[in-house]
Amino acid sequence: MSSTCGQCLKLSIFGQSHGEAIGVTLDGFPAGMEIDMDRLLAEMARRAPGQSALTTSRKEADAPEFLSGVLGGRTTGQPICIVIRNTNQHSRDYGDGVDLVRPGHADYTGHVRYFGFEDWRGGGSFSGRLTAPIVAAGALCSQWLEAQGVSIACHVQQLGSVRDASFMDADPAADYTYMKKMHLPTLTAGLEKQMEAEAMAAREDGDSIGGMLECMITGLPAGLGAPFFDSMESVVSHLLFSVPAVKGVEFGAGFGFASMRGSQANDPFRMADGKVVTTTNHSGGVNGGITNGMPVIFRCVIRPTPSIGQAQQTVSLKSGENAELAVRGRHDPCILPRAVPVIEAIAAIAVMDLWKERAACLM
Repeated sequence: MSSTCGQCLKLSIFGQSHGEAIGVTLDGFPAGMEIDMDRLLAEMARRAPGQSALTTSRKEADAPEFLSGVLGGRTTGQPICIVIRNTNQHSRDYGDGVDLVRPGHADYTGHVRYFGFEDWRGGGSFSGRLTAPIVAAGALCSQWLEAQGVSIACHVQQLGSVRDASFMDADPAADYTYMKKMHLPTLTAGLEKQMEAEAMAAREDGDSIGGMLECMITGLPAGLGAPFFDSMESVVSHLLFSVPAVKGVEFGAGFGFASMRGSQANDPFRMADGKVVTTTNHSGGVNGGITNGMPVIFRCVIRPTPSIGQAQQTVSLKSGENAELAVRGRHDPCILPRAVPVIEAIAAIAVMDLWKERAACLM
């Protein structure tokens, strides 16, 4: 099923944007972890709409309800099922059935794939609304990983033409928790206002804008992942591309390797405090698909929000003729602020699955 992923930690999402509810089931989560609900709700709030002029005005409480797998505030070891009620659907904004297919959306491909029986309201199962339960699941995984000494940080490395510094040049031992309090988290002070101005300029033009997020995972041991199909890059990328807005992924130097020689690209090994380390981290903490103990660093490109107010060329499925469409409704001129906690959640889910797989190999 396309809605299920994972090997030792199985995650399954369900629901549609304008249905009764959305949710997630997490199977394989360890028993006994005390859930910090305040922190979980804080993560949900970071992804929630209506935070600023950069996000859609759709108001959703995004209050997670635990239906199973938790008792007395602790995980039981049984499948955790979380449901999030949809309380502010405006299906009328999307017309009466699929006719004028929206450019950049899955209206046409979903209509063909499911023979016209898809839930078309607000994008249905293709909507970014489905990332809310992913954030809930990722928040649980992050809490478990933090107890193992793992930290995950993410920032907006680029929004339109505005670029931030990179984790590749930053101190991996620094404290980046301050980023969770920023609407547009950056490494460089003062860039937030520049990024906001770029996004608002696109909004005034009835348009939208994209960018790139960079994520760093520290505290990982060497040995997570496997060659080929279950590599660290494969597992993380598989999950990243489940996020509707993600259109490109790179690890370490990424596409920069195209202009390097081997002598530049290789990361020399050294001993430091009794541990094997590398003096550079062009490979982004991964060799042969397996973590080498250095920070895992990856970037993902987030496309501009496809729902824009400008008139666009399209077709009418009902008449079979060319048409023009200006999308109505409540939409983000820039999805990056709300995508940050989603990417952090994806990283946590992927790492925890590989952590459990590695532990199983030792038994």
